Amino acid sequence: MSKYEQIYAIVSQIPRGKVATYGQIAELANLGQQARLVGYALYKIPLETSDIPWHRVINAKGEISHSLWRKGTDYLQRSLLEAEGIQFNAQNKINLSKYLWRPQIWDI
Repeated sequence: MSKYEQIYAIVSQIPRGKVATYGQIAELANLGQQARLVGYALYKIPLETSDIPWHRVINAKGEISHSLWRKGTDYLQRSLLEAEGIQFNAQNKINLSKYLWRPQIWDI
């Protein structure tokens, strides 16, 4: 299984209404400190044809990572998260103590 496939397999397990961080996904996929690799992998997902819940992965600050490279998908991400009941505070952050996915290690 490729590194990207490992990442996609983990991300696919994040339940509706929960989020994970890039670093958390890297750790669960046994990729150590390669949080950026997780970001690159998620950027490659064809949004029109994939059912991988890429939008449930955010940064460690509880924020959506904005970038010009994302071509507006950062705004789509927020919309999809809000549709799942995830709330943002006035600083545009998600409360990780409330919404962070905490998988059982044997579930992965």
